[in-house]
Amino acid sequence: MPIEYRIDSAQKVVFAKAKGRLTDEDVFGYQQQVWSDPMVAGFNELVDMSEVEEIVPPSTERVRNLANTSAEMDAPDRPSRFAIVAPQDLAFGLGRMYSAYRELSPGSTKQVAVFRTKKAALSWLGVQEQNLD
Repeated sequence: MPIEYRIDSAQKVVFAKAKGRLTDEDVFGYQQQVWSDPMVAGFNELVDMSEVEEIVPPSTERVRNLANTSAEMDAPDRPSRFAIVAPQDLAFGLGRMYSAYRELSPGSTKQVAVFRTKKAALSWLGVQEQNLD
């Protein structure tokens, strides 16, 4: 899977990094694999898209489905934050679209923001950097 992740229990955050060629199947797979674990319920999240070389553009409907699926997996009593690091224009635009759909999803308790730099994303989350290398 082109999305690696690390769970930082001390900071209550999931750090993920996408690399290479990214498809919507990869993103749905990551969502199911990580967020179906009750241990991470209510954790913040950072997904770094800086090393993505190609994005296979998903349909608008797939972005909406991902937002709804994600919202359904949110911990209802534990609001959290999700920062997307997206320096490339396509990744940034898709992140903003996802954020808008997520905001409209019933039951969503995760606030989503998209950033051009990892430094800004980490600051917004209030966490220390974690390398996945």
